Formats: sequence, C-alpha cells, structure tokens
Amino acid sequence: MTDHLGVLALTRRTHEMRVLAALRSRGPSSRAQLAEATRLSRTTLSEIVADLVGRGAVVVTDTDAAQRRGSGRPAALLALDPGSAQFLGLDFGHRRVALAIADPSHEVVAQAEVSYDEGSGWDERVERAVALARRLAKEHHLHFGALQGMAAGVTGRSRTAAEPVVARLLAEAFDVDVTVDNNVRFAGLAEASERGSRSSHAIYLHLSDGVGGAVVVDGRLHQGADRVAGEFGHVVVRADGELCRCGKRGCLETVAGIEALAEADPVQLGRAADAVGTVLGAAVMILNPDLIVVGGRVPAERPEILPLIESAVHEGTAGSAGSRPEVRAAVCGPFAGARGSLIAAIHESPLLAGYDGTVFPTVQRETSRRAIG
Repeated sequence: MTDHLGVLALTRRTHEMRVLAALRSRGPSSRAQLAEATRLSRTTLSEIVADLVGRGAVVVTDTDAAQRRGSGRPAALLALDPGSAQFLGLDFGHRRVALAIADPSHEVVAQAEVSYDEGSGWDERVERAVALARRLAKEHHLHFGALQGMAAGVTGRSRTAAEPVVARLLAEAFDVDVTVDNNVRFAGLAEASERGSRSSHAIYLHLSDGVGGAVVVDGRLHQGADRVAGEFGHVVVRADGELCRCGKRGCLETVAGIEALAEADPVQLGRAADAVGTVLGAAVMILNPDLIVVGGRVPAERPEILPLIESAVHEGTAGSAGSRPEVRAAVCGPFAGARGSLIAAIHESPLLAGYDGTVFPTVQRETSRRAIG
C-alpha cells in the first residue's frame, strides 16, 4: 500500500513539474495551451491546475480576449505566482545554518543565516532553520504552499546518521521530499555552476571551521564509490601534528582550518599554505583540473593566503605535463552551500548528471500536506 501511494505521489509530482516548467518557459498560458505543451489529458491537467491554484503556486492573471479571434468565450490565462516559494536550499555548518529560497523562475528571492552552538542537536538546528524560513517568508511575502523540492547540506561525511534525521525533521515541517548530502559538496556545486567560471575539470577546496572539498570530473560532480570524494581535510600533512576530530593526527584541517589560522602570523600562514599546496598539488597530478577554487572563512578573513596557496600548488606541480590550473577565490560567499543545495533541489544542472544524492521521499503527500508560510 505504501509503495502504491509513493508511486501515485511521484506521478502526480512529475505532472506538477511539467505544468510548472511549461508556465516557466511560456509565461501566462491557457489550459488548452498547457495541455498541448505538457501532453497531459484534460482531466489530469484540470486536477493538477486546480491543486496548484488552490495552493497558490499558480494564479489566474487575465484572459486571452486580446489575442482571441472570433466570438468564443475568452479563456483564463494562468501564470506562476511570484510569491510562491518553490525550492529551499539549506547549509547546516558546524555553528550556523544558511538558507536560500527560490521562486518559480528559479531565482533566489531570499537568503539569510542564523547561528547555533556547535554542540547543538539536530532538533535544535532544524528548529532554527524552520523559524528562519518562516521569518523570511513573512518578510518577503512568500508562502510554501507549493514547495517543489528541498536539499540540505550537512557537515561530516556523507551517509552519516545525521542524514535521515535531518530529512525527517525537515519533511515533517515542509512536507516535501528532501535531498541530503555533504554541505561542502553543495558549496562546490554552486561555485562550479557560476557563469564565466564553469569548468569540466575543477577542484573546490573549503577552508573554514572544517576543511573539505568537491571534485568536478568530465563536467560532473564526482562523488566516488561511497560518496566521500573531496575529503581533502583529512589527508595527513604532519604525522606528529594536532589531534583531528576524525581521530587521526596532523590532518590538513588541523593546519589550515579557521581555528588554526584566525590569528596566525605570516610564518604560520605560509606553512599552512604550503600544506594546502602539497595536498592540492597531488590532486592536480592525479585529476588534471584546469580550475581550483578556494572558499570558506579562511580566504575570506585571511585573503593573503590565496597567492601563497597558488604559489605552493604551482611549485608542487612543477614538471607536470599538463598546464597549470587557475587558482582563484570563491565568489558565492557565505551562501555557497545554500545556493548549491538549491541547485541540487532544482536538479537541472548538467553537473548533476548521474548524481546520486540521498533523497528521502515524503510518502502520502496528499493526505498530510501542510504549509508553514
């Protein structure tokens, strides 16, 4: 019975997405035009449109009287409601959650962040995220009645115990399927998707409270066999170094994270850059990227480290048969993870071809729907 309900919910959701996509590309359209564009039956389309109108995703804007020929009755024109929040992206960091909301045109219409203690449980973290979403909806005159998708990035390695917990809590609040993955991978997705800097072979390194990364290979976000590709932070760079949260000693995270570098002197900064360059240099020799993007709090608060990292990378790849990769600072800022989550939720980026993010579906959507905005 549950499987049957799940299939019906998925089918209905697919039909909704087709109608919304048609309105997004065509603009205001009559029901007849939508039927032609979506190839849905009149009965199915009528049910989907009625539900979307009832939830506020679609509004009646006008009639086609001005374009109509003859004396027939004018048909109502349907359009996307600009006040409908369609997608949510969240980035749960060690000490704060960042959130971004996209409208029916996939444009980001609101974003904000709120802090919490690093020792906070997931109940409290998600509760703060939901409260933040409510506040943003009120401030920007948005509603979540037709939310189509949500993705959340969480700290730590993928497929951790946190993923299903976060997904369940978010699904209970928003009644929508939730995709959960590593938050740094989502940040890398956002950076790799930026206009003017797209690359089919790129590395993203995140230096912040933690250290991690993402890898783009052949134009696709690469996950690896166990979805942990990009764990640069736990490559050992000092055998007798500080104890890392992962249990090893001397990981790159203990040398190049914000805790180690917030008040570092030039000598310490140079040593950290050398360690980063060693790790990235090895990755360059193996993966042959043409772009390396460095983001997070460290380059934001200590920008002088970037040219040091670039120099260390080039020194570490001297003699390589390949060309030197470009090394640049991230451009998406503190909302990179949230915006990358949005891209994953919308799932239209070519970088996501073959992507295997963990999706936690909401079953019995029609009987348990609720709106929070």
